[in-house]
Amino acid sequence: SDWSTEYLDLTLAVKVVADMEEAVDHIRKYGSSHTDAIITANYDRAWKFLREVNSSLVLVNASTRLNDGFQLGLGAEMGISTTRLHAFGPMGLEELTITKFIAFGDGQLRT
Repeated sequence: SDWSTEYLDLTLAVKVVADMEEAVDHIRKYGSSHTDAIITANYDRAWKFLREVNSSLVLVNASTRLNDGFQLGLGAEMGISTTRLHAFGPMGLEELTITKFIAFGDGQLRT
């Protein structure tokens, strides 16, 4: 099986499954946590898929090519994080910067 292969090409890997459990099990085993989609007319099945699949973008009846910072209204992206370290999903300048708080005081206390 080549489900673990990342093609880096215009190759599409599609699996037709018997039921939702098989789909979610397959994604948990071979998924990258990047983007996953379901094609369904069943509203309850769509929500179950959204709840059970833990990817940076989970889609219902939409193209997986939408996982892009610009397409999601986040501006230019510099990468997509598939870890939950600090940012998850498309990352732009804001997600790659940190905030440093500076405060000058004159002996103030918190009570």
